[in-house]
Amino acid sequence: MSAALRILFNVAQYRLQRLEMANMGGALIIMLALRLSPADVAVRLGFAFLLNLLVYLNNDYLDLPTDLRSPERDDGNTRFLRDHRGAALAAQLGLVAVLVAVAAAWDLGLVIPLVVGGGVCWLYSARLKHVAGADITAMMVWGAAMLTVAFPPTHALGWALAGLLALDSAVFETIQVIRDHDADRDTGVRTTAVVLGVPRTLALARALLVLGAAAAAVAIHPLAAVPPLIGVTLPLGRPDRYWNQIRVLLGVAFLFAAGWVYVHEATGGWLVRCVADGCTASPGLSVMSQ
Repeated sequence: MSAALRILFNVAQYRLQRLEMANMGGALIIMLALRLSPADVAVRLGFAFLLNLLVYLNNDYLDLPTDLRSPERDDGNTRFLRDHRGAALAAQLGLVAVLVAVAAAWDLGLVIPLVVGGGVCWLYSARLKHVAGADITAMMVWGAAMLTVAFPPTHALGWALAGLLALDSAVFETIQVIRDHDADRDTGVRTTAVVLGVPRTLALARALLVLGAAAAAVAIHPLAAVPPLIGVTLPLGRPDRYWNQIRVLLGVAFLFAAGWVYVHEATGGWLVRCVADGCTASPGLSVMSQ
């Protein structure tokens, strides 16, 4: 038991330090925008934390041989995981049991992020992150699925906000494979950037930014499209700097979208109303209360 708890602590500490549980922040913003009750927010945020622990521990468990060969990850925590694989597996099974129990007791809709989000992350770690095209698609699906923890599955605006962050996840993964292009190429890993090359992968990232801008304009408000469109005009330059610039711009866009939803009491553009009302509303961007 103590080994399993130490492994979970190590995973949480490492991922939080690297800001790799950012989907929890996105989920919290969605919950606040949709005006969920404090109790609902607390349960869903706790579920999101445990689910993140599960997927990142599973990733470390599957990547253990690679991490042990990496100077960056071959540390005491990685070696502890290597020496206590049984405890790591028990920790994963224990997390699944707790998450299933919470979903059964609180909201069966929480099964969606558990099964889809957890399942896609497992497939990504096991195989898809080394498959061109599938790496970006998997992260887009994962980005949406993990955020369904933030709302009941019948909430149209929740899906709209999660969809915007799913497109953001696809953009981030596209830039990530550009950042890792040389290392992946040298080790024979065929990511999207390795197969397409950096210029065409950058064009893909910009196309995804345009798609995200259009989705934000239609589903929420035209002003939400401005930051990602600014991102389209930025040169790649140093990938790390470009990564941070895009993160800031998309963060601003999402905060605006969530703020718009909150101020207007969970209302949005014509597409959201179409989904909620059976597509009886005509296109337009006027606000209508639910």
